[in-house]
Amino acid sequence: MSSALSITASSVDPGLLTLPWSTPLADWPSQTIVSLPKGLSRHLVRFANLSDRVVAIKETTAEMARREYEMLGNLARLDVPCVSRVAVIAGRTDDDGEPLPAALVTAHLKFSLPYRALFTQVLRPDTASRLVDALALLLARLHNVGFFWGDVSLSNTLFRRDAGAFAAYLVDAETGELHESGLTRGQREHDLDVARTNIAGEIMDLEAGGRLEGGVDAVAIADGIVSSYHALWAALTDRETFAANESWRITERVQRLNDLGFDIGEMSIEATDNGTRVSIQPKVVDAGHHQRRLLRLTGLDVEENQARRLLNDLDEFAARVSRLGSDEDMVAHEWLTRVFEPVVKAIPWDLRAKLEPAEVFHQVLEHRWYISQARGRSVPLAETLTSYIDNVLRHRRDEATVVGPETETLSVMTATSAIPVQDDDEDTVDWRDLV
Repeated sequence: MSSALSITASSVDPGLLTLPWSTPLADWPSQTIVSLPKGLSRHLVRFANLSDRVVAIKETTAEMARREYEMLGNLARLDVPCVSRVAVIAGRTDDDGEPLPAALVTAHLKFSLPYRALFTQVLRPDTASRLVDALALLLARLHNVGFFWGDVSLSNTLFRRDAGAFAAYLVDAETGELHESGLTRGQREHDLDVARTNIAGEIMDLEAGGRLEGGVDAVAIADGIVSSYHALWAALTDRETFAANESWRITERVQRLNDLGFDIGEMSIEATDNGTRVSIQPKVVDAGHHQRRLLRLTGLDVEENQARRLLNDLDEFAARVSRLGSDEDMVAHEWLTRVFEPVVKAIPWDLRAKLEPAEVFHQVLEHRWYISQARGRSVPLAETLTSYIDNVLRHRRDEATVVGPETETLSVMTATSAIPVQDDDEDTVDWRDLV
């Protein structure tokens, strides 16, 4: 290894020093490489083991690697959903002293999937629409913090299941630009046009490969991101005017934003000239309203829709079961220990890589609703859990380690998530205690 090797990282993982940086990435030994789906891209990307986790390694120029490393750091500080940066490796040379490309190392998102791994045989219209809606929300969040992506596509995005929907994460920030003063309408529309074009091409590519359900209109699906994005952006930014005695509409506007997963950071309200009407426009909005409330109450860090579903169950528990009155923090702790944790701990070890805990809990609640409807009575959670494990969860593939179908169209760094870290807590649970 050359003494000129340079590692840029916020904290250096000692395992980085053991990787074969003096060997071209294409020739790395099989014991180092993890087999995950990848395809044609501007740069060579491979996946490797690093200290019991999986990382993506992209060969590029030192300038581009450092630029993307800094951009991912800035996006993380802005709380934007994206992959986590690990390091930039520069100054590489082979055994003969010839220079090798620099490398950007990023971590894989646990339980995330490239869009092609989200369906087994063919892509159904409802799945495609949910993916596009998730990408529209990601794009609105990026634009809200002043980020111009430049290369929006399904392939440059990772998806996590989120209580029946999907949550989207940015993977490739190479073409991105961050504008502190915000984006112009032209920049936003350019990103949207690129997204529409790329999505149409990706769906048509699936159609050509026989992996699209009959009757699906690729262009109509791609057009969906335009309407979904515009509706989101209007909800976030449109000025609204109403009569001064209709102050309840302020609450209604805030609730609409909360339902989209956003919080109001600041709001401008001003009376018009005749003094009879009020104009309202959100100034600063941050995503993750339900995530933050659930994290504050329980310490659970989950996706937005999952957080909304868990909070609904918590609120129902407070009204129906809890004996602790109106102390929200105490009720949340009781729900966590009496409901959520017992469900998670009841999942057999060999099935824990199927889905992440919050998604399992959401699906258990869904399963209880369906079987209660079928039986015409309320089914206890313990009985539901047994049915869910035996009839649903046991037949799913493991999404923590899933390897999707090989493809030559999956873009740079869109791979599945890292192997999960095992929890050492092996407490047994009496399912009869579930409420």
